[in-house]
Amino acid sequence: MARVRLSVAERREELLRAAVDQIEARGVTAVRISDVASALGVSNALVLYHFSTKEQLVAAAFSHAAEGDLARLRQLLGRRSTAVRRLRSAVRWYAPTGQAKGWRLWIEGWAASLRDPELREVAASLDREWKAALARVIGEGVAAGEFRCADPTAAAWRLTAFLDGLAVQTTAYAGSLSRATLLRWADAALARELGLPEEAQGGPEDDAQARADGARDEARGGIPAATPGADGPPGV
Repeated sequence: MARVRLSVAERREELLRAAVDQIEARGVTAVRISDVASALGVSNALVLYHFSTKEQLVAAAFSHAAEGDLARLRQLLGRRSTAVRRLRSAVRWYAPTGQAKGWRLWIEGWAASLRDPELREVAASLDREWKAALARVIGEGVAAGEFRCADPTAAAWRLTAFLDGLAVQTTAYAGSLSRATLLRWADAALARELGLPEEAQGGPEDDAQARADGARDEARGGIPAATPGADGPPGV
């Protein structure tokens, strides 16, 4: 059966999705141009036409995956709600048990970026965007009088560092912590940064609201949350 002819943009999108899948399955070091080509039933030459080296393909694949997560983060943080509720939704989504892109992918990317300057720049740029988005909403909450935080940027750094660390631990040692424990710790970390009492961390009603918000976004054609991976969630 003849393949449908795709536009350049559509073909690039298809190649990037396949590359993300192959990186998750094989790892950055082991994945080859031929793996991506074989997964789509196309030639190596076609992949190389769009990405002249494996390094370019890998960097673009990580950027592609992370941009989807960033778009979802912006959607969560841009809702018409209190800053606390928006931040809690974002932190829970980013946490190892949330629905950000598979953490195994991001851990692979962090490791590979130590040796790959191009990938390191991609990862660093995306990481800055994550932190800036969180810091901006923390600042909005301070301005609205919802809570106190002397340094929203530092708070965003500490939150993401804590969640990144949990993700590495739970990915490396699967089953070491329950989902309920991870979410409780994520809520507590946010409450500490915002100077909120423990009872202000949220409860079942917030979980129900988060699920309802997600379903509403899907129905409206919004950006869906990525499918959780076997290792807990993504990332960079």
